[in-house]
Amino acid sequence: MIIVMGAQVVGRAFARALQQEYAASQAAARARSSAGQQSAAASSISGMTLQEAQQILNVSTLTPEEIQKNYEHLFKVNDKSVGGSFYLQSKVVRAKERLDEELSIQSQQQKQQSQQNTET
Repeated sequence: MIIVMGAQVVGRAFARALQQEYAASQAAARARSSAGQQSAAASSISGMTLQEAQQILNVSTLTPEEIQKNYEHLFKVNDKSVGGSFYLQSKVVRAKERLDEELSIQSQQQKQQSQQNTET
């Protein structure tokens, strides 16, 4: 009898813990969803993922200065007039556009977060 009652108590506590964890994960997913949807949309529109764009421009962190510096170098190196490839040059342009879009998305997120922080 005591064992059955103990099992019921543990079972209810486990069920409550699962419910709380599920609610917390749903809240976190909602918080991330808008940024994830925007980034996925940008990937779809540009035809290039964020990771691919970072690899093309050889940037590990999204800083405007590093992106611009690498973009200018790779654009000049791949210029057709100096024996470069128009295809590669166009990939460099698309990569920069994709990274610029991601920077814009991140900037919007930061503005929204700062507005939410000032409201609370």
